Amino acid sequence: MRRRTAVLCGAAIVVAGTLTAVPAGASPSHAPEPVPAAKLTWKKCATADHPRLQCAFLKVPLDHRSRSGKQITLALSRVPHTAKRYQGPLLVNPGGPGGSGLTLAGFVASALPKDVAAQYDVIGFDPRGVGRSTPALNCGPGHFGPVRPDSLPGTEAVERANLERARSFAAACGQKYASVLPYLDTRSAARDLDAIRRALGAPRLNYFGYSYGTYLGAVYAKLFPQRVRRLVLDSVVDPGGVWYDDNLAQDHAFDARHRALMAWIARHDATYRLGTDPGTVEARWYAMRTALAKTPAGGTVGAAELEDTFLPGGYYNGYWPYLAEAFAAYVNDADTAPLVEAYRHFAAVDAAGENGYSVYTAVQCRDASWPRDWDAWRSDNWAVHEKAPFMTWHNAWYNAPCAFWPTPSRGPVNVTNGKLPPALLFQATEDAATPYEGAATVHALLRGSSLVVEEGGGNHGITLSGNACLDKHLAAYLTDGTVPRGSGGTADAVCAALPDPRPLDAKVASSTAHGSALHGLLGFRG
Repeated sequence: MRRRTAVLCGAAIVVAGTLTAVPAGASPSHAPEPVPAAKLTWKKCATADHPRLQCAFLKVPLDHRSRSGKQITLALSRVPHTAKRYQGPLLVNPGGPGGSGLTLAGFVASALPKDVAAQYDVIGFDPRGVGRSTPALNCGPGHFGPVRPDSLPGTEAVERANLERARSFAAACGQKYASVLPYLDTRSAARDLDAIRRALGAPRLNYFGYSYGTYLGAVYAKLFPQRVRRLVLDSVVDPGGVWYDDNLAQDHAFDARHRALMAWIARHDATYRLGTDPGTVEARWYAMRTALAKTPAGGTVGAAELEDTFLPGGYYNGYWPYLAEAFAAYVNDADTAPLVEAYRHFAAVDAAGENGYSVYTAVQCRDASWPRDWDAWRSDNWAVHEKAPFMTWHNAWYNAPCAFWPTPSRGPVNVTNGKLPPALLFQATEDAATPYEGAATVHALLRGSSLVVEEGGGNHGITLSGNACLDKHLAAYLTDGTVPRGSGGTADAVCAALPDPRPLDAKVASSTAHGSALHGLLGFRG
């Protein structure tokens, strides 16, 4: 479901000690530190794309209320600052929950203007349970192996099969990680952020989060407002809907984004020959889905796997030409190979994906209350499906383990905060994964924040992706804290969206280079 780009870090040793460096331009907080900070030992873990990357490991309590109890390990990465003016650590998170952030540090450091990145230690991390942090979860190896039952529960037998998958996944998590699951939640991850801050010797931290990472950042700011220096939230989660209601809201937004793809294909009928009317194109897509439910392409891509394949198109329109090529080949030429290839590139869950999904469910199921009565899920999702059929049931089954989760849920965090320096929020108006209303809500809850809107944009994760207008505001904020201030309305600044992609030419169509560097790093779903 999510695609990850992992970085292999060399081993590092954590020893006792205290760092005392104070970033230039950051006023020290007088709040006492709760415990002495660990010292990080950084070692080179460079990659071809990120030659300056360093890695370290940090021990933190599994239960932050019991610092002398069991410890777990967080994997960290760093691109160190080079400028004389040092503004402290900039922690970056790609979302999920369950996304690995190790490589994101290298991406952000290289994508920011050089003079801006040079002023920060850009810090990536694998949150607890993720990737190279230990223990790393994998509750159900092969859980997404093809071919799965049809996500649309059109018969009692199909519904029972999907329910059994959800129950068995939840049970496997409980059996394998009973001692860990109570501590996999956003509050604990936020406390990990503060442990990282202390280990870095910073009185305050700078934070840059995408998607679910915006919720993590908002929760951190609620718990540690005196420790926040700069706060960037891109593609903002609605904290009032975590997580059941947010997922239902996603269903409507993803359906709209899927219809936008159908309309784009219709505009390029000369290339794809699927019809000039978006309704006709959409009908052919659902006919393809029906056919694949009966006869999976290549014995691999059934109806559920088709949804896996097209779901990333709701996150990033750079995938649209590849998806359209596969769709057209199946309908016009009865050629299943491009569709199977698209599934392998966009949807197939590898080991990192299994880890990401395990952490996703563990965090979301623990974070907030979910209905335990399946009748409520059935009623709510059929009602939404009537208006938004593209991924409603697909999303329901993705989250269904929460109906049977072995660990009790906690209440969500009220992120209202008026004690922060000005925060900077970015949001596309047509974002499917985190609909626009969430950004407007958080803008109001974080008093003094500024909201930059990409008007007409539908991508998820919009900064550092080629929109110079957005990136200008980001660079100004990270340089000296400057934020735009609007004269009225919700948005403080508005940027035009980038143009939609063009169909592929023959040379590009045969390439395996899909999507942007950033969108290969972001955690799908939230």
